[in-house]
Amino acid sequence: MLETVYVLGGGQTRFGELWDYSLTDLIREALDQAIGNTKILPTDIDTVVIGNMLGGETAEQAHLGTLVSGLLPHHPPALRVEAACASGGLAVHTACALLESGKAETILVVGAEKLTDVSGDFVSRALMHAADAEKDAPSGLTFPGIFALTAAAYMHEYGITRENLSLVSESSHRAAVKNPYAQFRKEIPANVISKSPLVADPLRLLDCSPISDGASAVVLSTRKESPVRIAASSLASDSLSLTDRSSITSFESTREAMNRALKESGLDRNVIDYIELHDCFSIATLIHLEDLGYADAGESIRLFLDRDTEANGSLPINSSGGLKACGHPIGATGVKQVLDCFKQLTGQAPSQVKNAKRALAHNLGGVGATCTIHLLEAL
Repeated sequence: MLETVYVLGGGQTRFGELWDYSLTDLIREALDQAIGNTKILPTDIDTVVIGNMLGGETAEQAHLGTLVSGLLPHHPPALRVEAACASGGLAVHTACALLESGKAETILVVGAEKLTDVSGDFVSRALMHAADAEKDAPSGLTFPGIFALTAAAYMHEYGITRENLSLVSESSHRAAVKNPYAQFRKEIPANVISKSPLVADPLRLLDCSPISDGASAVVLSTRKESPVRIAASSLASDSLSLTDRSSITSFESTREAMNRALKESGLDRNVIDYIELHDCFSIATLIHLEDLGYADAGESIRLFLDRDTEANGSLPINSSGGLKACGHPIGATGVKQVLDCFKQLTGQAPSQVKNAKRALAHNLGGVGATCTIHLLEAL
């Protein structure tokens, strides 16, 4: 980082089916929490960045930067960014760039999405806007279908079983029990996950992250200090369609974003104490861990067989419940991941990792078409 970017803290709504909330209600609650928790004045904020994918389609509300700015008394300059499910991570990345450039000193970063006021079919079609409209959509594919193809190829190539795959979701649900903001706060054993309704073979319902409402916010600053800084903020992209990839069981954008983040921070991946991982589907978790360099190809399932990914394990991931159990309001996810990492590094997490000093937030857009990685470090 060219400047020291501090994470002052933040706030979030509960994630779930929040029918009594509008998109504006969600944003306002996360914003108010962030300002209250960081103990700054609203007028300390000189810029706003919001990540959102489908505000116009599902809430009939675009122009969200100005909407958020209007919730503050001084109406600071604001912008909305979009990168499908990586919209939140891109919002944080954009804020870091503005802070490093000197264009701003204290930025409110918001992520928000309202998805449950329309039908599931409508949301599925809208989410496919994040895929290639010419190469993917005409075939009738949905994102569960695309990740099912990835899962089938991975299972064939590396020999993992249906029961193995269920261990990933089981771990997420076990972690979410302690998280008051999580959509699903109930343990679900692997054998139940394996028998849940089939969505797209081999993926079943409980392999898939849910449709969620929610908002999250963090405050970043170069002017005000805190015990946590962002050590690296990286962004990488790949081809939009899987048909243009050499492999469908690895995502080059994650590999590239991780390499850039490690180079920028000067850190080694083995000093990372905690990871918030983009577990949109159970198979994605296994692939991400390999692409991040924490397991060889086809070997990441061993981390779940040995429970190394638990809060007290050797590689704790998603103690919040991740996307799978905490919920996945598209634009809010990447911002919430940074907030969860901040909580781990400041001793505020519901499932606390012991002596965590460095954390990683990994946010993916599309089927690995966009990836952001943020490394946070306790000072």
